[in-house]
Amino acid sequence: MLSVTLSQEPAAAKPAPKPLLKESDAIDIWIARWLRVRRKDLLARYQCDPRRLYEIWWGEKFPASRQKALKLFEERYPGLIDRVDFGTHRRIPRAVPPELQPGLFDGM
Repeated sequence: MLSVTLSQEPAAAKPAPKPLLKESDAIDIWIARWLRVRRKDLLARYQCDPRRLYEIWWGEKFPASRQKALKLFEERYPGLIDRVDFGTHRRIPRAVPPELQPGLFDGM
């Protein structure tokens, strides 16, 4: 009879859970956006998925953070106020809107 023993290898170390973004992080993310910090650098700093940044920029998470960040930005960087575009984030669709597609077979 063949005896099989299972080795008791330690389980692979689980990666540490990613910290959730807080409102103070959202304010810093807005300020970094206005200072033109690269998205790649923000992702590395906050160890988060890119969708978390866009949730902040679209106003889905921490909607009041933009106004707080604007006030803080004005205090910290008064010389940059006239050089920064504080407009909201715009989604750029990847697909062509159907109303722009010409009707190839209309009238047949």
